[in-house]
Formats: sequence, structure tokens, C-alpha cells
Amino acid sequence: MLPDLQSPHGGRIVVHHYAMHKTPTRLLLNIGHALDHMFLLIFATAVTTIAKDFQLQHWEDLMPYGAAAFFFFGLGALPSGRLGDLWGRRPMMIVFFMSMGVSAIAVGLTSTPVELAIALAVMGCAASIYHPIGIPMLVQRASRPGWVIGVNGFAGNLGLASAAAVTGLFVKYFGWRMAFVIPGIVSIILGFVFAVYATRDGTAPARNNTSSSGHRAGVSVASVLLVMTVAATSGAMLFNFATNSNYELLSSKFSQISQDPARIGVFLALVYGLASLTQLLIGNLLDKIALKPLYLGIITIQLLSIGLAIGTDGWLFYLAQIIFMATIFGAVPFTDAIVVRFVDDAMRSRVSGMRLTVSLGASSIAVWLIGPIVKQSGFTMLLWVMAATSCITLAVVCALPASPSPRSYRTTNGPET
Repeated sequence: MLPDLQSPHGGRIVVHHYAMHKTPTRLLLNIGHALDHMFLLIFATAVTTIAKDFQLQHWEDLMPYGAAAFFFFGLGALPSGRLGDLWGRRPMMIVFFMSMGVSAIAVGLTSTPVELAIALAVMGCAASIYHPIGIPMLVQRASRPGWVIGVNGFAGNLGLASAAAVTGLFVKYFGWRMAFVIPGIVSIILGFVFAVYATRDGTAPARNNTSSSGHRAGVSVASVLLVMTVAATSGAMLFNFATNSNYELLSSKFSQISQDPARIGVFLALVYGLASLTQLLIGNLLDKIALKPLYLGIITIQLLSIGLAIGTDGWLFYLAQIIFMATIFGAVPFTDAIVVRFVDDAMRSRVSGMRLTVSLGASSIAVWLIGPIVKQSGFTMLLWVMAATSCITLAVVCALPASPSPRSYRTTNGPET
């Protein structure tokens, strides 16, 4: 155990030494994040083909059936976080890989919209495990949690990119069902690999007396978490609006350039791939500069780029889409960074679970709204709704208290992963 240090804001920072996670554990946790986001976006990418297979006239009519997945993605985070702290994060990650695989295969076997909605809801429950479990498991052993969160977020966004590209190719050559079944089989295999190679932590975090203390900095943790949750909710709504409509949005705005589903999928994958690099930049900056001004800068650029997207088409829209997706992805690490700075490791999974339940559960309405908004008013109105949502995030972040120095919280987590 390392000696205790004195916080520059007053109070004691308890510093503990943790053994590093093994490389296979870190790799599998990041792959799990990629799968989590990939699986949730397969439906949105293949929705037009699925609607035709189910003999629906418009893809917008099928879109609301996917809302249950995102509702349970949020709702399930609360019990998942509690089980992670009290039972253990390692066994919960095994459950994650296995249940994601089984539920994806089940989606591929459905034949009606109701069956599809039920299977997607089960997938949402399985997907809810990752964020309150996988991210705290990674940052528990990190001296640079901002960088670890950034790399993990980058991995998650590569999952989004692969959803666009891989699903487009599967739909074109093998049908939409294989777009769910084959990744499902891969997830089950990864579950067995994780069970064999992942770090065995022993005691669950809530029963571990050597958990590191979160940094308080003289600020009410409850008020910070309230602001964080509201900002995360509006940010998650914007994330859902964008990621669940981007394929059809790009098809509409790119109509004079290409309508080939595989090519559109590749273009969108490029958007996600380039935008994902923002999380590496933000992760690095979170360990060096104050959180609040960095957060405000990202949201301001986000609002301006969505405004540019409203009035453009073709390649100019494509540029705007890359920028606003970069800022949407870039905003994601901030809420996890706040949890790391203010919450003790012994309860990080539960706090993350509570925050995710509220933010992701509430933001699931965005998935339900996409179809009706586009059907009634078109994609321009959807972009205006996204701009308004960005404004809400900007206003809420302005209320965030000044954050503690990155140097003061880096000492609480032990050696870097």
C-alpha cells in the first residue's frame, strides 16, 4: 500500500497499489465495448431490409419497435451495477458476453415486429451490463483514467463503425438475419475466452476494504452527480438520435452520390472511424486540463456543426456529419471521468448504474421518436431537434462546478493499466 497524500483542496487522498489487469483482460474489456455498441446498431442499419421482409410499407413504421432495446439498455444498468459491486465484475462480464450472443441469435430468428421488439428488449437487457461493469473494471487499476476511458470509448465507437460496414455487407450478400446470428456466435465464443483468461479479482468491490477514495474537492458530490446525470441524459438522447438515424439520414442527404447500401455503410463507417479518434484526444486531455471548459468547448462545436448539417447536402453535409459525430463521441468520456473523480471504487458500478438507468432509459424515447419525426416532417426537422438537444446539454454543463485538478485524482487509482 502506498502512503496517503494530501489533497490540494484539503482532506486526505487514500492511495492504494493495485496489480495491473493482464493484457487479455484489457483487450477483452475493450472488445466488449465494441460489441455492445455494434449489436445495438445492427437493427438501425438493417431496418429498411427488415421492414420489407416483414411486409411493412415504410421503415419508419418499424423503427419504434427498436425503442424497447434502448429502454432496457438503460433500465438494466441499475441492477447490473449493483450486482457488479456486490457479486463481482468478472462474473458479470461473462454473463454479458454470453447473453449478448444468445439474444442476438434470437433477434435473427424473429418473423414479426412484436417478436423482434421482444428479442431486441432482451438484447437491451444484456447490453446494459457493460457500461456499469466494464468501464469501472478498467479504471479501477488506472493512474491515467482519462486516457483509459478515451481508449475504451474509441473501441466502443469502432463497434458503431463496424455495425454500419459489416451490417451493410451482410444485408447485401447474406440477408439481415445473418447480421445478428454470426456476431452472436462470436460473442458467445468471447465469453468462454473471457472466463478462461480474464483477471480473477477475488473479493467483490463493495466488500474490498482497499478501495481507493474518490476525490471530493469541497464540492457536493450529490449536486455534481445531478448535473452529470441531466447532461448525460440530453447527451444520450442526441447520441440515440444520431446513431439510430445516421444511415437513413446519410442515404437521404447523399441521394445524388450513392444509394448502394453497402457503399453507404462504408461511408458511414468512415464517419464513425474518424469521429472515434476524438475520444482518444479527449481521453488524453482529461488527464491534463480542467474538465468543465473542455466539456463546454466540445458541446459548442457540436451545436455549430449540427447547424451546418441542417442547410447542406452531399459532400458538405458529409463533412458536417463527421464533425458533429466527432463531438457527440467526444462528449461521452466526460460522465465517466466525473464518476472516477468523485466516486469511490467500491460503489462506482452502482453510481454508474443509477446514472445510466436515468439517462439511457429517458433517452430511449429518441429511438421511438425518429420514425414519427422523419415521417411527418423529414430529416431537417430531426436535425433541428438534435440542435435543440445540444443546446440543453450546453446549458446544463454551464452549471457544472469547477472540477478538481487532473493531477489530484490520478493518484487515487494506482498503476496505469
